[in-house]
Amino acid sequence: MSEITAARVKELREKTGAGMMDAKKALQEAGGNMEDATDLLRKKGLAKAEKKSSRTAAEGLVAVAVDGTTGVVVEVNSETDFVARNDTFQEFVRTVADIALNKADDLDALKAAEYKDGKSVEEALTDLIGKIGENMSLRRMEKLTVSNGVVASYIHNAVTDNLGKIGVLVAIESEGSKDELSSAGKQIAMHAAAAFPKFLDKDSVSEDDLEREKSFLREQALSEGKPAEIVDKMIEGRMRKFYEEICLLEQIFVIDNETKISDVVKKIDSNAKITAYARVQLGEGIEKEVEDFAAEVAAAANG
Repeated sequence: MSEITAARVKELREKTGAGMMDAKKALQEAGGNMEDATDLLRKKGLAKAEKKSSRTAAEGLVAVAVDGTTGVVVEVNSETDFVARNDTFQEFVRTVADIALNKADDLDALKAAEYKDGKSVEEALTDLIGKIGENMSLRRMEKLTVSNGVVASYIHNAVTDNLGKIGVLVAIESEGSKDELSSAGKQIAMHAAAAFPKFLDKDSVSEDDLEREKSFLREQALSEGKPAEIVDKMIEGRMRKFYEEICLLEQIFVIDNETKISDVVKKIDSNAKITAYARVQLGEGIEKEVEDFAAEVAAAANG
């Protein structure tokens, strides 16, 4: 059995992020073997993570990372905004975004990619859960690439330059000035953050959304007493307004309130085209639990 010195406990703490007593206990259980102690702490971290996995994680951070013609946006959730302000959590999210940019094309590949010290991103997240004590999840990743042009980005409610609450990417295919395209792309990304488009263009709108809107407009027109023979023509006209509300390329640029988004980049290059966008808003679609602090305190007191 190796001697369990303060230096070895410190080494294990630095390696795993565990507390002093947890590190010391793990070394004692492992007979002083550093690798076995590390495995013990990882297993305990996993157990902690499993216990916490049922708790809602709707806070956290969104990160963007861009390198010329490629960009990514990732969402990492935590239970509280307090953790989102934690330097260790922020560094993890920032590092994960960089890994996504360079080593992964989808969420599964990102989770399996190496984080550091031989651990995968998913394993590193499990360790972080054990260290910080909150449920967390690597929830979403979007990656955009153009063959020639730029991928521009914008972070809303920014904590730092690339971390915040809403992350947007805009992919522009063009042979125009990269600087001008990046500037326009960032403004379009800012527009998307505010305007919340659901689709890129008319062709991207789902059949369900189209039929739902047409059915609503038809019922609306008939309830107004419009003759049935002209209802279809009325629907066709009103659908233009529908597209302007939900399709990015059909929306009017919030910066000048007159230019259609699809035409913004054509001022730089007449052949420029926005080919894709991604908008990730923190906690979007997650049902948050309503916390009853009085009940929580009472339960703790009675426990």
